[in-house]
Amino acid sequence: MAQIISGKVISAAVKDRIKAEVQELKQKGITPGLAVIIVGNDPASEVYVASKERACAELSMYSEKYALPEQTTEEDLLKLVNELNNRDEIHGILCQLPLPKHINEKTILDAISPLKDVDAFHPQNVGKIMIGDYDFLPCTPAGIMEMLKYSYIDPSGKHCVVIGRSNIVGKPMAMLMLHANATVTICHSKTTNLKEITKQADILVAAVGRANFVTADMVKPGAVVIDVGMNRPNGKLCGDVNFSEVEPIASAITPVPGGVGPMTISMLMQNTLAAARLKLK
Repeated sequence: MAQIISGKVISAAVKDRIKAEVQELKQKGITPGLAVIIVGNDPASEVYVASKERACAELSMYSEKYALPEQTTEEDLLKLVNELNNRDEIHGILCQLPLPKHINEKTILDAISPLKDVDAFHPQNVGKIMIGDYDFLPCTPAGIMEMLKYSYIDPSGKHCVVIGRSNIVGKPMAMLMLHANATVTICHSKTTNLKEITKQADILVAAVGRANFVTADMVKPGAVVIDVGMNRPNGKLCGDVNFSEVEPIASAITPVPGGVGPMTISMLMQNTLAAARLKLK
């Protein structure tokens, strides 16, 4: 039976640590502040934004939410981002994706100050992650590294295979594993012999966005399997990994729900705290 790596349990421990550090910062006159922008009425985005608001309240952080109509112009959104960039009490800015099609996501993300970019999507922050000298890490990959640390799983010397090459998860995940001295392979839609490659993985990270994509015949016995997927094929949440098939042969595995998801929110709070700390430098 595999060890179940519970994001709920680890997230609670991370939040306890953050809460104590927020109180220390408050004693120095700084309350970490997060502004979240959501444009339109995407139901999944609304759920995520609500969870971020709850997390801020739970950790005694300051938060503001800007719920803008679908028809908001790119110019108006840029104006709001610029205003938030210039407000001292706002340390982190998050613009919930996806944005409506008439708004260029890259234009908006590039407009957020790198010092307030708590999603770590700005090219400047991406470059800093590449060389290993960063202020913030993308929330999902950072959460996965935290889960491995809490579970006493050391990537050093291991072969990590990442399925997926997105800018949000796949690419930064590979860099963080590399910084942790893993040997890294990135697989994607054009990879040939995918099954042969994934079966070599000591740590397999599935971030492909397809329900139950990873099956038992793709996993080496004893591998650590991290499921980043958030799919709802029949309205019910499931991951990229066929859990019932893979769990009996893995040494450790994350469930969906209750795995990587809770960690993403906690690491957003960690990044907001880190952004507020930059005020002390």
